[in-house]
Order: sequence, then C-alpha cells, then structure tokens
Amino acid sequence: MRYSEDLIQEIRVRNDIVSVISSYIKLTKKGGGYFGCCPFHNEKTPSFHVRPDRQTYHCFGCGVGGNVITFMMEYENYSFQEAVKALAERAGIALPEEEPDAEERKRIGLRQRLLDVNKEAATFYAKQLFSERGTRGREYFAGRRLSRDTMINFGLGYAPQTSNALYQYLKGKGYSDDIISQAGLAKITEKRITDRFWNRVMFPIMDSNRRVIGFGGRVMGDGEPKYLNSPETMLFDKSRNLYGLHLAKRSRAGYFLLCEGYMDVISMHQAGFDQAVASLGTSLTEGHAALIARYVKEVVLTYDSDGAGVKAAMRAIPILKAAGVNVRVLDLKPYKDPDEFIKALGAEAFQERIDSAVNGFLFETDVIRSGYDMNDPAEKTAFYRQIAGKLTSFAEELERENYLMSAAQRHGIPVEGLRDMVRRAGYGLVQNDPVPARMKTTPVRKTAGSPDKKQAGLRSAQIQVLYFGMQQPEAAAWVIRELRPEDFSDRDCSMLAADLFGLWGSNTVLDPAGLIDRYQENELLRNAAAEVSAAAFPGGSGSPDIAKLMKENVRRMKKDRIDRQLRDPSDAKAFQEALKEAARLEKPGSISDPPSVSLNGEDL
Repeated sequence: MRYSEDLIQEIRVRNDIVSVISSYIKLTKKGGGYFGCCPFHNEKTPSFHVRPDRQTYHCFGCGVGGNVITFMMEYENYSFQEAVKALAERAGIALPEEEPDAEERKRIGLRQRLLDVNKEAATFYAKQLFSERGTRGREYFAGRRLSRDTMINFGLGYAPQTSNALYQYLKGKGYSDDIISQAGLAKITEKRITDRFWNRVMFPIMDSNRRVIGFGGRVMGDGEPKYLNSPETMLFDKSRNLYGLHLAKRSRAGYFLLCEGYMDVISMHQAGFDQAVASLGTSLTEGHAALIARYVKEVVLTYDSDGAGVKAAMRAIPILKAAGVNVRVLDLKPYKDPDEFIKALGAEAFQERIDSAVNGFLFETDVIRSGYDMNDPAEKTAFYRQIAGKLTSFAEELERENYLMSAAQRHGIPVEGLRDMVRRAGYGLVQNDPVPARMKTTPVRKTAGSPDKKQAGLRSAQIQVLYFGMQQPEAAAWVIRELRPEDFSDRDCSMLAADLFGLWGSNTVLDPAGLIDRYQENELLRNAAAEVSAAAFPGGSGSPDIAKLMKENVRRMKKDRIDRQLRDPSDAKAFQEALKEAARLEKPGSISDPPSVSLNGEDL
C-alpha cells in the first residue's frame, strides 16, 4: 500500500532519528550533532554523523546517508513499506489498511500459515534436542564442541527416530495436511505419511528477519543423504538465502566470512566471528551475491582447502566481483575447514589468517599457475597470456594497472612485457576499435577525501548551494536564477540539481528528511541528498558571512563551467559565448545578492 506524504512525514516527525539510531549503535553528542561508528562499514574512528535538527544521518567515511526511514531499511534490511510500518508501530500511529483482493488475501494467508508451521516445527525440534529422546543429538553437538548457549542461539534441534513424530505433533496443533506438505515438512500419500526429517540433528534456516523458512538436517549414523535440506517452497529458495545472515547482518566487522557448511558458520560465531554466513547446500549464485552486496562490499572466502573447495572459490570469485563485492581468500591449510582450524589453533590464529587472506584475483592467478609447468618456456608463456587475458576484465585503467603490477611481482613477470600482452589481448577482444571498450579509461569520481583539492572544494561549494536552496522558496528561486544544472560539475550534484530545479520551479521546497524520502528507490541520489542535508558551513550555519559565501560559491561554479567550455574549442559559437560570459563574470554585480536565510543548527 502507498501511504500519503503527510502520513510519512508524521511518522518521521514522531520518530526522533537520534532516539531510533541510538537504540542500535552508541552515539556521542558533539556540538549540535551526534557521532558514532558507522554500522554500514568497519571503522575505528567515528565518522557517522546524526543531525537532530535536520533529522538526517551521513557517514563521512563510506558516504551512506538518509533519514530515519532509510536507516531502518538499511540496518534491518526492510522494504520501504516494512520500515514505515515498524516506525509507525514504534510511534503508536495507526496505519490505514487497504483491502487486498481475494487472490492477494489468499497468498498472504498461505505465506503466514507456512511461517507459522515452520516456527512450530522449529520449536518441536528444539524441545526434542533437550529432551530424553534428544540425547544422541546433544552428544553429537557436544562432540563438535558447541555450548548449550550456541545451540539455543542458533535454534538447533533434533528430529527423533520415529518417522512421523513431527507430523503427529503438528496435527495436534491444528495444522492441515496441505500446509504441512506445502511447507516441505512431511511426505503425505494415500498409503503412507513420513516426516521429511527424522533421526537427524536439525538446523533451522532463517531469513534476514529471523523468520524460519526451512530446515537442514544431518543424519545420525551412516544414512544417506548425509545432509538434507527443505525442498523449494513459497518461503524457501536456497539460491537466494544464506545461513546465518540474520545474525551476520548485525556484525560490525564490515565484511562477511563466506563458508560452505552450517557447522562452519556456527563454529565461527561461537569463536566470536559473528560475520560468518554460508550458502545452503548449493554453489554460490548470483542471487547469493546480490544478497551479500546489500550488506557488505567485501567477502573473505573460507571454503574447504581441498580441491572441491578451490573449485568452489574459483566459481564464486567472478560472481561476487560482478555484484560489486571485493573478494579475499583465506588459507586454511593444513586444516580442511574453519571448524577444524578453530578447534586446533583457536580464534586468534584464525584472525591472523583472515588478516593475511590473499586478494581474490591473485588467488585465481595462483590456481591458474598450478596448472602449468613453469620450467617449460611454452607453458610459461601460455600462463602469461592467460593472466593478460584476465587483466582485460578490469574496465578502469588505474585498477587494471594496480592488478597488473601485483600479478607481475607475484609471479616474476616482466612488467612491460605483461603490459604489452594485456594491450594486445584487449585489442583482440574488440574489432574495428583502436582502443577496445574494456581498455578505455573510466573517469574516477573525486570525493571530498580526494587529493584533488580543487575538485573537493568545488563539490563542497555545490553541496552548500543546494542546501541553501532547500531552506525557503526565495533561496531556491535565487539558486535557479543564478545557476543551471550544468554548473554542477560533480555527477551526483548535477543529477540532484536537475531534479531539485524542477521542484523549485513549481515552488516545492522539501526539508532534508523529506528530500531523502523522494529518492527511496535510487541509492545514488539518496546518498547525495543525505550529503547535501549534512552540509557544513565555515563559522557555523548562523554565520553572517553565509550570503558572501553563497555568492563566492556561485562564482566559482560558473567559472569552472566556463573553463571547461573553453578547453573545448570544437564548437566555435559556444566557445565565443563562453568568452563573453567569462568577461561578464568579472564585472561587479554579475551575481545578485541572495536572500537573507537563517540556517538553523550548529555545524562542524
């Protein structure tokens, strides 16, 4: 259901952003704002800034930002609707209910019943584990050195040897054969009813919001299959869920440890590595990678050290890279998996291995090299060619050069020779193009942290001007009169300005939190809007020099745009116009005085 703007605004106003965020992370008051360590990336020095006067947050480290609704979306992995509902409930605001049609009511009802029956099944398995019948299961987990608290934390359980014990329990709770069957908890035929899981230790599989959506079970003894998962259901899609995500998403590590099995995840969490997750009995998929990318931008692969684990890592690295996730690979040798390693050497040694994990690309080159006889000149050259081919996959010239230098140093390859191979490999990939598309340089966005002080200063000026225009209609009208979107050299600011100019032209001025709501579906613009909402001014926002600063910012932006035009004389008419505009800009009064605006609040 789509809620009205007035209702969304009321929900924002009734949920003070400092109060909400401080219930998740520690915030310390500094000046007119609050600071804490960013929950969306790993940092030791707090750069996460919450502004109570603007009801926004912005991280100066990773660039994320938003209002109280976007915080709930990012932190809890809620949809916009779910975040609004959670905050409305927190503030005691009743939301209007839209009557769904018959088909939608049926779907919602079925989904809820499946969640309910899975929760009931998880309760049954957990009770069995700690009952007399669960002795064998407890002994198994104890043998794997799991504590009772860990068993409870992960909701571990036991399916007894009786082949229909769960079915009988669920029937006693009033669940129908149809629901039990659709949940994948039992196989029901005219002749026989059998629980899907029996004589197994049980691992409830939860979604990111801690709702049980399926199960995994390990057989006790020598039965087959050793591990068994729930079948695909309305709730459970193993290619789009990760075991342990409901816990790992709250980790402050800033990266995930991606492994292969339930026990690896549980063992790592028990040892203090709360960022561990695992795919569910299947190879890593694009769906897994997309899910991971919603939470972290780096993964350390902790797959088994055997041949199968190496192959799995080689498949996973390009999938994660395509999703925008950086990959490192942990060396577990001489142990097979994380569980064995931690039991043998402990958490401190495991952390040392994490710290020294090799870059994913370099791991790939190591594996590729192992397939060649480096004493044979022909095979050695073939290895070099394969490395050169892989290097062409990096679109940005700087990134490609960095990896080229690292690969050359790691494998003793002459740098210039490898660079020439990469160039020729690139040419061979694109026909009739003297510079192949994947070899062309991609401009790197300069941020405030960039060493290019001129560009950083320009970006700061653009952010301040946009914030100034947000204060009142008169300020917005002045910005529109003096500037145009192409005066904003920064990509994000230019896109934001183009949209804001349209709003301001219709006399619509949004407050910072309202502006962020406008870009719920566009992360790029949402973060840019949050950065604008966090704009700081020399001397504070109440400084009498704000008007002078605004005029100087406008002059600086116009001059930069004119300079860019003058560097391109291909359009003679535009070149002449730029010369005339440059001359006008030097005259007094070329920029009008901005209206008097009081920018409330204290700034850094």
